[in-house]
Amino acid sequence: MLAEFSREDAPDEVLGRAVWNGSGVHVDADDEQVRTSLARIFRPIPVVIDDPSLRSYGTSGPVQLAPGSLQWFRAAAEVRSGGEGLLVRLVPNAEQAMGWEPAGAYRTFDKQIERKELLGAQAPSGERHPSDSPEPR
Repeated sequence: MLAEFSREDAPDEVLGRAVWNGSGVHVDADDEQVRTSLARIFRPIPVVIDDPSLRSYGTSGPVQLAPGSLQWFRAAAEVRSGGEGLLVRLVPNAEQAMGWEPAGAYRTFDKQIERKELLGAQAPSGERHPSDSPEPR
């Protein structure tokens, strides 16, 4: 997953990028100040968000996401970018196409997206990753 950052007054001008690769985040920007802001956005501490889809049944309130997961990457980008004066646009890894049929899925949508991103980050173009084969049922 790629996160592109820009300023509110120039949303089409990308100032910096951050890439989640499954084991961490790599930030890149030409400007040192933007690079420092991106490092603060993706500092490896938990992110607290109020997302009902992440709560256990019958609970309420915010949920804490530990650093490292794709959900944490997305939440950190969305929650912390405003404090740094930046807008964020999340861009999926487009190298591998993926369909998702909820009725036939044995993975949740978030787990399928995370798996797709990991496969795209690890496998060279045109090669199949060993875990591309269907899991036994």
